[in-house]
Amino acid sequence: MSFASHITRCPRPFETDPAREIATSFDDLAPEMVEVLSGTAGCSPYLKGLMTKEDAWLRDALSMDPDEAIDRALVIEGESEADLSAALRQAKRRVALYTGLADLAGVWPLEKVTGALTRLADIATDKALKFHVGREIARGKLPGATEDDIATAGGAFALAMGKMGAGELNYSSDIDLIMLFDETRYDDDDYHDARASLIRAVRKMSSMLSENTADGYVFRTDLRLRPDPSVTPVIISTDAAERYYESLGRTWERAAHIKARTCAGDIEAGDRYLEVLRPFVYRKHLDFAAIQDAHDMRLRIREHKGLGGPITLPGHDMKLGRGGIREIEFFTQTRQLIAGGRDPELRLRGTVEGLAALVEKGWVPADVAETLTRHYRFHRDVEHRVQMVRDAQTHKLPSTDEGFRRLACMMDMDRAHLVSDLTTALTEVHDLTEGFFAPGDASAPTADLDKEEAEIVEGWKAYPALRSSRAVTIFDRLKPDLLAALKGAARPREAIINFDKFLSGLPAGVQLFSLFDSNPTLVDLIVDIAATAPALSVYLGRNAQVLDAVIGGDFFSAWPGESGLRADLQETLDALPDYEAKLDGARRWMKEWHFRIGVHLLRGLTPPAEAGLDYADLADAVVRVIWPLVAEEFARKHGTPPGNGAVLLGMGSLGARTVGPASDLDLIVIYDAPGDAESDGKRPLGSRAYYSRLTQAMVTALSAQMPEGRLYEVDMRLRPSGRQGPVATSLAAFSAYQRDEAWTWEHLALTRARPIAGDMAIGDAVEEVRAEVLGRDRDPARTIADVVEMRARIAEAKGDTGPLDPKIGPGRLQDIELVAQCAAVLAPETPRLTEDQIAIGVEIGWITRDEAQALNAAYDTMRRLQSGAKLITDGTLDLDTVGQGGRAFLFRLMEVEDGEALLDRVTGCAETATKAIEAILARRPGEAA
Repeated sequence: MSFASHITRCPRPFETDPAREIATSFDDLAPEMVEVLSGTAGCSPYLKGLMTKEDAWLRDALSMDPDEAIDRALVIEGESEADLSAALRQAKRRVALYTGLADLAGVWPLEKVTGALTRLADIATDKALKFHVGREIARGKLPGATEDDIATAGGAFALAMGKMGAGELNYSSDIDLIMLFDETRYDDDDYHDARASLIRAVRKMSSMLSENTADGYVFRTDLRLRPDPSVTPVIISTDAAERYYESLGRTWERAAHIKARTCAGDIEAGDRYLEVLRPFVYRKHLDFAAIQDAHDMRLRIREHKGLGGPITLPGHDMKLGRGGIREIEFFTQTRQLIAGGRDPELRLRGTVEGLAALVEKGWVPADVAETLTRHYRFHRDVEHRVQMVRDAQTHKLPSTDEGFRRLACMMDMDRAHLVSDLTTALTEVHDLTEGFFAPGDASAPTADLDKEEAEIVEGWKAYPALRSSRAVTIFDRLKPDLLAALKGAARPREAIINFDKFLSGLPAGVQLFSLFDSNPTLVDLIVDIAATAPALSVYLGRNAQVLDAVIGGDFFSAWPGESGLRADLQETLDALPDYEAKLDGARRWMKEWHFRIGVHLLRGLTPPAEAGLDYADLADAVVRVIWPLVAEEFARKHGTPPGNGAVLLGMGSLGARTVGPASDLDLIVIYDAPGDAESDGKRPLGSRAYYSRLTQAMVTALSAQMPEGRLYEVDMRLRPSGRQGPVATSLAAFSAYQRDEAWTWEHLALTRARPIAGDMAIGDAVEEVRAEVLGRDRDPARTIADVVEMRARIAEAKGDTGPLDPKIGPGRLQDIELVAQCAAVLAPETPRLTEDQIAIGVEIGWITRDEAQALNAAYDTMRRLQSGAKLITDGTLDLDTVGQGGRAFLFRLMEVEDGEALLDRVTGCAETATKAIEAILARRPGEAA
C-alpha cells in the first residue's frame, strides 16, 4: 500500500500559495496528497526545505509502502569519512521528512513515528562507531584487534538512554549515550592502549553525528550520562562502571537505566552488562525512598529551569513544565523502581507500556493510567509539531497568537479547541502526578498531627491499597484509632513513618483492611511494631510481604526447633541458582525468622528465656547450613580440604545458647591436617593457608553487607592468642596452647565452647581436649585471684554505664557469667550453661544455695531486660526516650508497674548478686556454709 492509501486526515493549510507551489510540482499525485504536502510545507519551513532538497527521492517514496520507504532511506553506505558523513545526513533528511509527512497526515501513530526516528539513531550510531573503530584497527592502534573485530566494534558498545533507549525519540532530540567497552577482551598490559584508542574512536563518532556541516547534522550527541562525567573519559570499561554504580549510584541514575538499551557496537557485551547492572536498577525490596528522591529531582529541575508557578500556555514547556511529559515519565519510572525488583514484568522501557503493566499488576488505577496515557500521546504530538516547525530543540509552546494558529493547523484543530485541550491535559497530569509525589494540602492536620505528619497521612490516599472506595470506607473506620495509637508513641513521627512504609507496600487493601476491621489484634500488632520496636518496624516497612505469613497463620504456629529451621533453610537455598543468590537468600530467610521471634517476644507469645533459645536455634541453623555451602564453593576453586577437615566451635553466647536479638557470633575454626598437607584443586593451598582462607570466606559469608543485609557480625577474638593468632588453628596447636599457654580467662571462655558445624569427629577430639584441660587440678586460689583481677579490669575499662544496663557492671550479666565460668573451671565437670555452672559451684561447696538463688534471679532479670531493651532501642536504655509503647512493653516483660519499680527491681537484683559474688570470691571451694 502506498502513502496516499494510508491518509486519514490532512492538516489545515497555513500558507496556501507558496505551499501549493511546492506540492503541485508533484503533478502526478492525487489531490489529497497535494493537500497534505501543501499544508505540511506551509506550516513547517523545516519540512518545506527538506521537500525541496529531497523531491526526487520523495516522489518515489510516496508511491511505496511507508515501511519500505523508511527501509530504503536507512541504506547508509560510505567508504570514506566524508562519504559516510554525507550519507548519514541524507538518511536523516529523508527519515525526518517522510516521518513528518506520515505523522501530520495521520498515516502513522505516535509509536511508529518515534520508532522510525529511533531506528535512524540506532543505525547512525552503529555505523559511526564501527567506522571509527575500524579506522583505529587499520592504523594498528587497537591492541590485538583485526578486521574481524570491526563487527563488534572491538568490544565497545553504546547504551541508548532516555527517549532513545525507550524507542521514543522526537524530531529534534539529542541522543543520550553511555559508551562502554568490555575490558576482558584485552590483556592487562594492553588495557590503557585499548582504552586510549577507543576514546579517540568515540570522540570522532560523536563529532560525525553531531557536527553541523553543509549537509546539516545527524543527531546532537550527549555523552554526559556516564558515571562521573567530569573526571571520566567519553568511554570507560564495564568494570569501572559496575564499581561506580555499586558504590555511588544515585536514584536518578537508577531511573535513567530503566530505559537503557544496547543500540550499537558489541550488542552481546552490552546486554551482558545490563544484566549485571539489573540489581542496581531494581531493588529486591519495595523501595519507597525513590518517591522522595524523584520528587526532590522534580523540584530541582523546576527551580533550575524557572518552571514553577501556575500553568500558563504561552511559552509553557511541554517536557519539563508542570503537567508535562517528564511528570508522566517520573510517575511511571518511580513506580517501576519501587516494585520492579520483585516483579520482572514491570521492567519495561516504554512509558505507555510501563503504565499498562503497572495497571495489570495493581500499582496504578486503570482510570489514572488511561488519563496519563492519553495525555502523554497528546503531549508528544504537540511536542513534535513544535519541533517540526524549524527543527528547533525546544519543548515550549508558542508565545504568539500566530504561533498558536500555526500549531493548531498542524494539529488539525481550531485554535480554541487546542487551547482548551492543552489546558485540560496539563492540569489533569499535574493534579494526578503531584498527588503521587507531594500529596494533598496538610493545612488542616487531623488527630492532633503536626504539618509533616499530616502530609504523610494525606499521602495515604494515593497508595494502591486505598484506590477503591470500599477500601477507603473500611480504612476510614480504622484510621482514628490507628492514628491515636501511633500518636501515643514518644516518637510519633517515627511511628507514623514506619506505618507509612508498611501501608505503601500493600498492592491492595480491601481484604486486609476487612481483616483488620474484624481482628483488632492484627492492628494492635502493626501499631505495636511501629510504635515500640524500631528494628522490627524498619524491617516490616521494607518487607511488608511478611504479613502474608502473619495473615496466613504460619506466623503463629509452633516453633520448629533447630532441625526444622535447618531443613527449611536448606530447601530454600537449594532452589536458588548460585552461590551469591544463596547467600542473599539466606539473609532474607534469617531476617524473616528473626522478625518472627522479635514479634512473638514483643506480643508476649514467647517468654524471654524461650526467645533466647529460639535466637540460638536460628543462629545454629544458619551456621550449620552456610558452612558446607562455603566449604563447597571454596573447594571448587582450591580442591578438597587437606587432612581430615575442620570444625566450627561456637563460643560465648552462641556456645552457651544465650544468643540475643543483636548478638555477634563468637566462632573458632579448628582443623586437623598435617602441616605439609596440600589441597588438590586448580589452585592448591597448603593446609594452614587453606583453612585460614576458608575461615575468612565463612566470616564474609556471614557478615558481608549484601542487598539483603548481613546475617551476623562475627567475632573471632576468642581464638588462641586472640587477634595475634591465625584465624584457623590446627587441632595439635589448639591442644598444646590450651594445655600449656592459655590464660585463665581463655579457660573461662572455653567452658562455653561447643562444636556447631563441620566434621564432628574433630569436634569430639576438641571436646576431649576441653574436658582434659578444664578437668585437671588447678590452684583455686590463683584461679580466683585471676578472676578478681579480671573483674577489676572490666570495671575500670567499662566504667559506669547506667543503672539499667543489663550487661556491664557489678551484679550484671557479665559479672555473673564470670563467676559461673570460674565455678565450672574449678569443678571436675564443666557444664556450658550459666545456670548449670552456678549449680556445679554449689556442688563443690563454693557457692551457697542462697547465693545461687540470688545469682539465678539476677541473671534471669538481666536476661529479660537485655532481650526487651534490644527490641526497643539500639543504644543505652533510657525510659524517657523509648516512648510510651516501649515503656509499656518493658514493664510487661519485667512484670513491674512503672519505671520506678523497674529501677528498684534491677538495682535490687544487682546489689544482691554483687554481695553474693564478693562473698563467693572471698572463699575457696569447700568453704561455703
